[in-house]
Amino acid sequence: MDPMMLTIVTMSAGLLLLFALSVPIYISFLVCNLTVVFLLMGSNGFGLFVNSLSATATSSTLLPLPAFILMGEILYRGNAVGTLVTATDRLIGGFRGRHYVLGISVSTILATLSGSAMGSAAMLSRSVYPEMRDRGYDKNMSIGVLIGGACLAPIIPPSVLAVIIAILAQVSVRDMFLAGLVPGVLIFFMIVCYILLRVALKPGLAPVDADYRRPAAREVLGALGLLLPFTLVIGGVVGSIAFGIATPSESAVAGVVGALAVAALFRRLNREMLFQALRSTAVTTTMVLVIMLSSQLFTQLLAFSGTSRFIRMYIDTLDVSPMLMLLIMMAIPFFLCMLLDEIAAMLILIPIYMPILPFLGIDPVAFWVLFLINMTLGAMTPPVGYVLFVIKGAIGDVSMQLIFNAVLPYVLIFVSAMVILASFPGLMTALL
Repeated sequence: MDPMMLTIVTMSAGLLLLFALSVPIYISFLVCNLTVVFLLMGSNGFGLFVNSLSATATSSTLLPLPAFILMGEILYRGNAVGTLVTATDRLIGGFRGRHYVLGISVSTILATLSGSAMGSAAMLSRSVYPEMRDRGYDKNMSIGVLIGGACLAPIIPPSVLAVIIAILAQVSVRDMFLAGLVPGVLIFFMIVCYILLRVALKPGLAPVDADYRRPAAREVLGALGLLLPFTLVIGGVVGSIAFGIATPSESAVAGVVGALAVAALFRRLNREMLFQALRSTAVTTTMVLVIMLSSQLFTQLLAFSGTSRFIRMYIDTLDVSPMLMLLIMMAIPFFLCMLLDEIAAMLILIPIYMPILPFLGIDPVAFWVLFLINMTLGAMTPPVGYVLFVIKGAIGDVSMQLIFNAVLPYVLIFVSAMVILASFPGLMTALL
């Protein structure tokens, strides 16, 4: 069999089999890579594996990753949710539907702290949702708001998923962070506009908040004070990278120190919390390292088998416009993420997409930000979006059909944002 076909057939069949057996994504990909190495090169091919392992383990671009993960874990466990809800609630006015705006605002702020759509969804389901339910807010719309807000987590910097894509796609972590700011803010305001429009057209979706009391000036200052420590840490990390004051590694380490200070300020810094944060960081970092190793090995296999060359030659013969090619390349992960985990889709598609980018005439960073939003969209798109199942598990007393219906408007909002950003890519690169 042709080496290219052997690579594609073996990888596809192996991945489907291991996914069906519920083997973790990163383990499945590594096993399939090693199998193809052996089939193509025999035992001598394991030198390729050793080289990939060495290149991954010694890559300086991976240095900030554990620190960013640890920073998010500490902030996430440092009483962030209760503090954010209290402070944000005081700063939002007394209009109809204020708790919807509170939900999306808290989830957006929490997204910058955790970087995890799944974690944000779980925390919001237990903190903000019960309050909305008890006040008589529409259940369908309440759930949709929380899902939409939670899925901003991987887009708004500092995002671990953005770091992973930057490393796999060989672009600057700094550029990925800066390019994600405008899309994150754009999607946030699109969701707020949708909420206000829906409530205006159908007031029954939100009750009148009869017990709302305008906060005194002292209470507003107190709320701003509660938000200040989080703002300083996140703003300091992103700002120092954006203005070239520090490298991503230096900023990440400084962010960990700042996160520890915030946890101590809110009296959440203790041995148990630190142990849980370090353990979660170690597990996540190990998983990411295996992902990096697998991707490096997969890229080398594509080159060795001639698949990368075939892809470039095939694209060169196609008579399609760059915009149509971009649409096809965005449509593939959108549908793929309805069936596969987003990490699996990333591992498969990034090495394949890299040789195609020169034909698109679009800035690589702008393309990978669109790709990042697409991966995030997969986490909330039925039927396999994992955030939907996290919401179901956290809330419990709602059907999956209701959750599927609740999330559809927010899927459309994310897709609309992608269309706007693809039409005006300068929005993503304006801060670079």
